[in-house]
Amino acid sequence: MRFKKNPLFWVAAPISLILDHLSKFWVVQTFDLKVPPETLPLWPGVFHFTYVTNTGAAFSLFSNGGVNWLRWLSLAVSIGLMVLAWFGPRLNRWEQVGYGLILGGALGNGIDRFISGAVVDFLDFRLIRFPVFNLADVFINAGIICLLIAIFRNSPPPRNNSQQESE
Repeated sequence: MRFKKNPLFWVAAPISLILDHLSKFWVVQTFDLKVPPETLPLWPGVFHFTYVTNTGAAFSLFSNGGVNWLRWLSLAVSIGLMVLAWFGPRLNRWEQVGYGLILGGALGNGIDRFISGAVVDFLDFRLIRFPVFNLADVFINAGIICLLIAIFRNSPPPRNNSQQESE
């Protein structure tokens, strides 16, 4: 069975997608979407839950009309990752988890873009004035970190000078 080839990928992707959409569902059911945005301070001045929507990419880039191509990009990335995990080589565990988290995040935000034309964001770090984001964004970034770990763990050890001189 193909799921056995990269099992951590097929576990990480649905878990991250489900957690992302459950958190967004909670936000939409709990907060009103209004201007200024409704917010719940968990650590006042540092970290809040703040309900906003984003029609663009990260940091609201491409907010003016970018949603059409972003939804298709999310779909293309998602299909590409599933094809890689299904038909590609056996990935190491860091790659499996990394690509799975990226797939879950891409699907989470992609589904939002296809259904409502905007992504639900709510994680608001005010201490550093960081743009409001969501769990899908967290999973995508965690996936990138996993892929970086995979790269550095798989890199060949450096050759020392005594080996090079004897060759």
